[in-house]
Amino acid sequence: MQSCEISSDSTDDPLSRDLRTRRQPRIVVIGAGLAGLAATKSLLESGFTDVTVLEASDRVGGRVQSIQHGQTTLELGATWIHGANGNPVYHLAEDNGLLEHTTDGERSVGRISLYTKNGVAHYQTNSGTRIPKDLVEEFSDLYNEVYELTQEFFQNGKPVCAESQNSVGVFTRDVVRKKITLDPDDSESTKRLKLSMLQQYLKVESCESSSPSMDEVSLSEFGEWTEIPGAHHVIPGGFMKIVDLLAQDIPSRVMHLGKPVRRVHWNYSAQQQEEIAHGDNNNRHDDGDHNDDQRCHGETNPNPGHAYPISVECEDLESLPADHVIVTASLGVLKNRHEALFSPSLPEDKVLAIEKLGISTTDKIFLEFADPFWSPECNSIQFVWEDEAQLEQPVYPEELWYRKICSFDVLYPPERYGHMLSGWICGQEALLMERCDDETVAETCTKLLRRFTGNPNIPKPRRILRSSWGSNPYIRGSYSFTRVGSSGGDVEKLAMPLPYTKSTKAPPLQVLFAGEATHRKYYSTTHGALLSGQREATRLTELYQDLHKETTKPNM
Repeated sequence: MQSCEISSDSTDDPLSRDLRTRRQPRIVVIGAGLAGLAATKSLLESGFTDVTVLEASDRVGGRVQSIQHGQTTLELGATWIHGANGNPVYHLAEDNGLLEHTTDGERSVGRISLYTKNGVAHYQTNSGTRIPKDLVEEFSDLYNEVYELTQEFFQNGKPVCAESQNSVGVFTRDVVRKKITLDPDDSESTKRLKLSMLQQYLKVESCESSSPSMDEVSLSEFGEWTEIPGAHHVIPGGFMKIVDLLAQDIPSRVMHLGKPVRRVHWNYSAQQQEEIAHGDNNNRHDDGDHNDDQRCHGETNPNPGHAYPISVECEDLESLPADHVIVTASLGVLKNRHEALFSPSLPEDKVLAIEKLGISTTDKIFLEFADPFWSPECNSIQFVWEDEAQLEQPVYPEELWYRKICSFDVLYPPERYGHMLSGWICGQEALLMERCDDETVAETCTKLLRRFTGNPNIPKPRRILRSSWGSNPYIRGSYSFTRVGSSGGDVEKLAMPLPYTKSTKAPPLQVLFAGEATHRKYYSTTHGALLSGQREATRLTELYQDLHKETTKPNM
């Protein structure tokens, strides 16, 4: 981690000058999702007064998006508070009464992929028959046993065998298949059903991991993701209530919506000083465009006596000078835009971390029906394609994107949601779904439900609502995962502030990074995002702790 200490042999470095003049540093936060809001809230509470938030979209919340639907709220993004004990999101919700109407069915201990722990999952085949409950439970026990094995490689330092290709999907499929085929008590038809269920379970797992396929998830790193103890909770009033709590004390003058950033120019002052010292005007990292940028885009320096090391250039051509910028862009945006977004370019090792880590799209498809066609005890309809039993990683042509829909969950309680199903789809197939219109998706889902339940009379839903995280240019994916070839070290490299150098000639902590993908233990979660924002705010608070002590000292 970069040192925040100031060299004792220099009293004229940028930080020392700021401390002497009691100048408030200018901080720009890019993104108003949970990470950006948490960072901003922490900075303001710590006494920073010159903070600006730039949010590309027209709303706050990022990958939290609660949609009002009649008398209830549907979550297009984050749905669950994962764990309670020590989870800042849980405590924020609990302390503010957001969980008062959470039902017992919406509190679940252990792994969760349903909206309620009550009821029974109906595993239906593409021939329209339901797989017997005892067979489902038997297979589920086997799958969960192998799932526990996948955790041991990281947690116990267990070596990964070459046959697994360091892939959760390859390992799981191989081990489960061997156990199924070697079971002397099962008939061939039962074995085929279990092998088909394996593919369905891996699709569900991919949706939970937000990976295109579990074959892409690193086996050696899978167990590093840390589960917070305690139950998972749904917030009946909507996850946006958490966003509102974080944003409520942020002044409107700080928040700028509809303000996409074009480029972050960093290390500006250090470059100028170096060029003057060496008399070399030809070795500019960015082809010498800094002064031109300021002239073209009308940048105004609020403190003419201070050379700001950063200029944040917006798409509307306004430029904001700053001492520090906290970038909370998603990993998907960084993958797509890092070359254009930073000048000079990011260091090679940070670029490599961005490229190695994984992010994909997990989308939801909500279908509302006038009346339920499912039985009262049914909490989900799981799609098991019998013809996929012997496939390795299923790959579908574009027109068969719907085969990646793994299930439809029943939203409980019906008194709150009415008769609503929530479907899940991930990977490239989710992007294909996003390109279709509502009518096509509704019709396709209706055909699937008719086929798998064996009920040709299921009506088309009266309403459809779906997410589109993959095609959202300001999000580009749902959440991150450790892809084969990546590690927790890449997460830490992504989170490391710039510049790396400890030299006092370059102002420290110019570009900081936050967001769920930057949290080594809690990536992919809302609490990981929130904690990462607080982490970066703490770096700056500690950097300027002497300034704050001085400015808050009482008059004697």
